Amino acid sequence: MTETENIAHSTYDVVVLGAGPVGENVADRTRAAGLSTAVVESELIGGECSYWACMPSKALLRPVIAQADARRLPGLSASVQGPLDAAAVLARRDYWASDWKDDGQVGWLESIGAEIHRGHGRLSGERSVTVTAPDGTQTVLTARHAVAVCTGTRAVLPDLPGLDEVKPWTSREATSAKAAPGRLVVVGGGVVATEMATAWQALGSQVTLLVRGKGLLNRMEPFAGELVAEGLSEAGVSVRTGTSVESVTRENGTVVVVTGTGERIEADEILFATGRAPHTDDIGLDTIGREPGSWLEVDDSLRVTGSDWLYAVGDVNHRALLTHQGKYQARIAGAAISARASGAPVQAEPWGAHTATADHDAVPQVVFTDPEAAAVGLSLAEAEQAGHRVRAVDYDLASVSGAGLYGDGYRGRARMVVDLEREILLGVTFVGPGVGELIHSATIAVAGQVPISRLWHAVPAYPTISEVWLRLLEAYRDN
Repeated sequence: MTETENIAHSTYDVVVLGAGPVGENVADRTRAAGLSTAVVESELIGGECSYWACMPSKALLRPVIAQADARRLPGLSASVQGPLDAAAVLARRDYWASDWKDDGQVGWLESIGAEIHRGHGRLSGERSVTVTAPDGTQTVLTARHAVAVCTGTRAVLPDLPGLDEVKPWTSREATSAKAAPGRLVVVGGGVVATEMATAWQALGSQVTLLVRGKGLLNRMEPFAGELVAEGLSEAGVSVRTGTSVESVTRENGTVVVVTGTGERIEADEILFATGRAPHTDDIGLDTIGREPGSWLEVDDSLRVTGSDWLYAVGDVNHRALLTHQGKYQARIAGAAISARASGAPVQAEPWGAHTATADHDAVPQVVFTDPEAAAVGLSLAEAEQAGHRVRAVDYDLASVSGAGLYGDGYRGRARMVVDLEREILLGVTFVGPGVGELIHSATIAVAGQVPISRLWHAVPAYPTISEVWLRLLEAYRDN
């Protein structure tokens, strides 16, 4: 029997490459439409979000934020001044990461009728994926209608000599570490860097945050990064902006960082949170005439440009590197695949059932630091760069009664970016304790393109932090 004859073959309507939240949601939608669906995964079913990103990171951060909130309340603050029980926090983190076992996620995929293929999947031609199982056996999966690439991204490390020997942390190690290092250097100024600096400082590490640029969270309004930097500094993090890393070594177990000014910083561990790259370097893109390691450009139905069968969903298409946005794309892509498979018309107009319009106009994000930063849509600078005639309306969140009741010494700020031609909101940003739960109201306003005249009739309950909506609208009207 030849080697080729040993290869098994199976045919499905849809083959999904990657079983993170995005791949799971594509499979859910195609199965709901009655399409046979195979899902290929080389690691844990549930992907990055479930085991090394969203779930473990937020499990680490929740006690930190709860303690910070409690310390703002007389009658409670005195009883929460001690350190967190790091062992208990890490144990709860392990629970929310399912102890890095995927039995529950496997059960869910099986319950919807998707077939799981464990192993490394590579495209092997048009509508074809070859899966190499851990034992080396191969199966060729052929898709009648679509292959959806949902392989996500990987952490990018800088090109520094000898970095491999240092064994630096990436986001994976930062969210799964079994103990707090005594001293931790975090390199980066984005979401992973600020959240992990927040978590590990509270869990007992002395954290130094090195930021090459002028500030933090540079994709948000400038005041967001400023307020988060203040919060980190007050918590004990040493925040150093305008600081580059020139070399990193590990000497007798100690990490030694040399900055661009020649300063020498010692630590027990170093986390690089300096960007992501598409996980497409070894998925067979070369077999279909595309560049391995590249981002996959798609249309608004998530179909890869120039193809009628290949879809790229989630982070891999570089539209919005957020789990919830990838799951949204998966719902759109699953619906589009199902419509095309049945010969139904595809609703390609903006905000249609098969069009991921929110990727352009209404992407929400929450940074779970203290204070929290939450935003949706365009910042003021982005709106101006896009050519809109806009006005920014700002309000001091601490002036809202609900914020004062939330905690003494509350500090925060809100901004809405108004399109003056249509009098709708293009973007909203909140910074302050507890604002993560405000952002969906802003998302509805932005995605729904709700006129300001109608927002006047959306009455915020008193006394809640949501009363900031009324204050923003009053500020717009009065100026």
